[in-house]
Amino acid sequence: MVTYSQKPPVAVITVTYSPGRHLTAFLDSLTEATAQGTHVILADNGSVDGSPEEAARTRRKVEFLPTGGNLGYGTGMNVGARHLQPLRDAGEVDPEFLVLSNPDVVFNEGAIDELIACARRWPEAGAVGPQIVEPDGSIYPSARALPDMRNGIGHALLGQIWPKNPWTRAYRDDADMATERTAGWLSGSCLLVRWDAFDAVGGFDERYFMYMEDVDLGDRLARAGYENIYCPAATITHAKGHVAGKHADTMLPAHHESAYRFQADRLPHWWQAPARLLIRIGLKTRSALAVARTRPSNRKDS
Repeated sequence: MVTYSQKPPVAVITVTYSPGRHLTAFLDSLTEATAQGTHVILADNGSVDGSPEEAARTRRKVEFLPTGGNLGYGTGMNVGARHLQPLRDAGEVDPEFLVLSNPDVVFNEGAIDELIACARRWPEAGAVGPQIVEPDGSIYPSARALPDMRNGIGHALLGQIWPKNPWTRAYRDDADMATERTAGWLSGSCLLVRWDAFDAVGGFDERYFMYMEDVDLGDRLARAGYENIYCPAATITHAKGHVAGKHADTMLPAHHESAYRFQADRLPHWWQAPARLLIRIGLKTRSALAVARTRPSNRKDS
């Protein structure tokens, strides 16, 4: 069981967008996730279900922070981090570590303490990610290789129609999800980050509305000399995609636009323009096909 601690609470930021019942389970699980306690920021991107406001009214150390609109995941996280900075400076929250999480996550007992212990074992860690258990009990491949030209494009174009293709296997890098290890990037659904590392790279790139912002963050942390560490001793469950599933027409194109931005940023030269164009055409085509598959038939019997 969690015991009382004199340490300041761990700051937790979650970006909310009408999270409903998921938020209750998320907040309930935090009470057993760390002995330090938590101070939670609900960076709200325009919820209409009232659940974030209700949570802030009825729970201690839970703040409702409207971001001003549906700004996207990374921007919402950055807004929350900026809001917390005075509390960090005053020593009212843990000055070393910060938790960034989706609101549809449930932490196992001691999960945040395990993430902190792991970060201390890896002094160069900029981000530490837990083992993520999906609703069906399977382990999500949350610690992956960075996408390069080959595996990124191959996965983007063939991942859904040929799931076992070699580029997708290389991109997922999921052969070993039982060992504490370095990774190219970690799923942004739940991350422990070092405040100093997060600040050093400027937080999330706010050009990403949704998706790939975690890939980009992992890459920029590595380029700045930090490590991304997968920590299976810390476990969470994740009701993945509760928002995306309701808004496929918006989220699927956003996913493909983010994938293009990530690759295009890493192909900046004029002579790389043909590669950028090929990626753009391929991802636009894949996005259109993916959206079409989610739409019910609009045809009526004559």
